Amino acid sequence: MIVDAESMSKEFNRRNFLGLMGTVPLISVLPGLKAPGTETELHPGPGSLPENALAEILETKIICIEPGRFPVVSSAIDKNGHPVQTNSSVEPNRYVGWPTVVLTTENELIVVYSGDRDSHVCPFGKTHLIKSADNGQTWSAPVTITNTPLDDRDAGIIQTRQGTLVVSWFTSLAFENPNWPAAYYKYFRVGEKISAQTKQAWLGNWIKRSSDGGKTWLTPSRTVGTAPHGPVNLKSGHLLYVGTGSYQSMGPILVEKSTDDGITWKVIGNIPVPKKATSISEPHVIELPSGKLLAMIRNESKEFHNGYLLQSESYDGGNTWSMASETAIWGYPPHFTLLKNGELLLSYSHRKLPYSQKACISHDEGRTWDIENEIMLTRSANSDMGYPSTTQLNDDSLLTVYYQSPGNGEPTNIMSTHWLLKK
Repeated sequence: MIVDAESMSKEFNRRNFLGLMGTVPLISVLPGLKAPGTETELHPGPGSLPENALAEILETKIICIEPGRFPVVSSAIDKNGHPVQTNSSVEPNRYVGWPTVVLTTENELIVVYSGDRDSHVCPFGKTHLIKSADNGQTWSAPVTITNTPLDDRDAGIIQTRQGTLVVSWFTSLAFENPNWPAAYYKYFRVGEKISAQTKQAWLGNWIKRSSDGGKTWLTPSRTVGTAPHGPVNLKSGHLLYVGTGSYQSMGPILVEKSTDDGITWKVIGNIPVPKKATSISEPHVIELPSGKLLAMIRNESKEFHNGYLLQSESYDGGNTWSMASETAIWGYPPHFTLLKNGELLLSYSHRKLPYSQKACISHDEGRTWDIENEIMLTRSANSDMGYPSTTQLNDDSLLTVYYQSPGNGEPTNIMSTHWLLKK
């Protein structure tokens, strides 16, 4: 496909990578979860979790591992001084991350994520898709639906009221940025092989659509902002996308709207944030039964309550918003699920000890949160994990999908926790 860069908007913004990844010690691996087809214990299972007053954990498991495919680089040298491959071993499993799950009207679960990666920052990320037709018991092999010349990251997915699948993602050149020295020294020559015209054509934030359940995908279009879990449906049939970006004098949290099922997008406003909130990103939004829009924002501002989610409301369809204010919820990034009983569920990761995937309930459309009964869905071996998203199945149980490593230096996998809210 040829993309006409001149016809595209030049104004876009991507999630700031700086400070998002660090080196952390692994914690002890406790008994519980086992890898598919093995008896190898990977990380703590439900039995090691604290008692959840509101939730019953049914099952936590890996739903996608991407094995390596290519020969391991060998240091052996032949008699002529040439490096040679001395055995048939292949590279380790691939790094995968940042998933989103949706339950379609056909009762099919679909998860999209960034896959086939070397590591957290590399040039090779692609948008992958897996499906389940049995409520998450079994999953298909990954299918590549996006493979641009750049690094494809953070995949979101929804099904619109017209039945269209809408997938969001953003592209990155962080692998040639000296601020990421490990990636920079390894991959800078990859960036040198990509022309300036190609970078201009593909660098940015994207939406792509499928009207046949993901069999084929239409030409992608740009958005100004980006967020890990993408846009959401409104009762009007329109789509709303709250993301990180800048446009004219607006930012850093922009609000975009589509009135044509995700084909085109227009910036309609932004969310005001406190001046000290200088490191915020990765929001999510939901429309509530009353018509109120509620947004949560990742907050890593050292001078503004570092780690506590920020919340904002709109009562006019997203055109104007309240000043983002601090919640009592520590974690990020956020994902909303409106439950069938009208309660509001927020999923997020807890990237400090104890590393874990968590959830919290609001009984009053986000005015208050039951933080005293915060739900721990599963533990993690380290802080390279998270981005949970949750959907409610037809039997009212919940499925939360996220990424994390089993520990011991192994690359990340896509995982799920199946659980129930206690009655």
